[in-house]
Amino acid sequence: MDSISQLPDALLLGILSLLPAKDVMATMVLSKRWQFLWMFVPKLIYDDSYEKIEFERFSRFVYRSLLLHEAPVIETLHFKLGPKSGVVDIGVWTRTAVKRCVRELTIEMDCCSSSTAPVMLPRSLYSGCSILVKLKLKKVVLVDVTSPFSFPSLKKLTLKSVKYPDDEFIQRLLSNCPVLESLYVKQCIDDNVTIFTVKVPSLKSLVLDNLVFRSTDIGSGYVIDAPSLERFTLHDAYEDRFCVIENEMPNIVEAYVDVAYSHPGTILSSITSVKHLTLCITSSEDAYPVGIVFCSLVYLEIWAMETEWSADLNLLMCVLRDSPNLRALKLEQINSVPRQPRSCWREPSSVPECVIWSLETFEWIEYEGAEEEKEVIAFILRNAKCLKKVTISTDSTDPNKKLEMLKALSLLPRRSPTCQLAFD
Repeated sequence: MDSISQLPDALLLGILSLLPAKDVMATMVLSKRWQFLWMFVPKLIYDDSYEKIEFERFSRFVYRSLLLHEAPVIETLHFKLGPKSGVVDIGVWTRTAVKRCVRELTIEMDCCSSSTAPVMLPRSLYSGCSILVKLKLKKVVLVDVTSPFSFPSLKKLTLKSVKYPDDEFIQRLLSNCPVLESLYVKQCIDDNVTIFTVKVPSLKSLVLDNLVFRSTDIGSGYVIDAPSLERFTLHDAYEDRFCVIENEMPNIVEAYVDVAYSHPGTILSSITSVKHLTLCITSSEDAYPVGIVFCSLVYLEIWAMETEWSADLNLLMCVLRDSPNLRALKLEQINSVPRQPRSCWREPSSVPECVIWSLETFEWIEYEGAEEEKEVIAFILRNAKCLKKVTISTDSTDPNKKLEMLKALSLLPRRSPTCQLAFD
């Protein structure tokens, strides 16, 4: 311990920042060198499940440590709280965090019971966080605020299973984050939102995740206006919803679109500058708009559903046709239901330009060795002039079946003399 005590304060504070607040405060008894050092630790993590201490003791500990803490700025303050945490306690702690000029604030509630009283954050959160850079909220309630509020320095906002007053509040919240760059939203069943509107000119990264079915989902969805967006993820499992992108997003580099919408085509029309694209579109109706071109696309991943086999392959060929510079292609099958008889795949009348001139790698995940699957691979191998490597993986545990798959694929003709076939 004496050798550690000789280290500079900055290094010791960095080490203490990796520990839970309870352990940090315990170092005060080590020696005079450590007696007051804990008060200046820039990162505090409070977890009421730590060593399963009683909540009353935990609450007193949080009050005391925050009261005695003397760092001029708290870089990171993290509350990870269970259902025993009281609304009053969290309100006081949050107000204390605001007064201590916190830069990164995380409040995570783990309320397993539906009967647990919702945790409402204090109104002071909206008015006193002038230097807050990152805010992460989970399973809390945001109360309505009639007075003006703003987060002038907020760059990263995470909202997981948060309940809001209404749709209009979300628009007000985001419009008062003038430098926001990253937004993650995971909706919950009772969040009081019909249309989640994201209009943020500065936004660069957006994740929208909706996996819960609600009776209000019919006619609900997202409206997006984020012209500076570079990374976009949309995961929405219900077909009665929608996503409207009001303006093109010319800076998109990476996009992940996994939706069950009846009309998802408008989404693809707004991300034509994408370089890395992952698609899982379970509806064939209006799935792909005519006339778009992905000039910058170099990596494409398609998730193929057993129930949508023919539609997914048609989608694949459409994107290949309109992606003249594609270099990497990955096809992954999702066996979410018992296998159904699949319609035969019809080879396109013309070979996509990228298959002939630019495709370098091709990967197939969950390959089963069916004849229609082999036909797709044969089409790629027979036409890809620049192909360097083909990787096939299967979840089959039968070594004889795997050997048969490998032999069958090895006999397929390859246009590229340098193409290597790898089988996992």
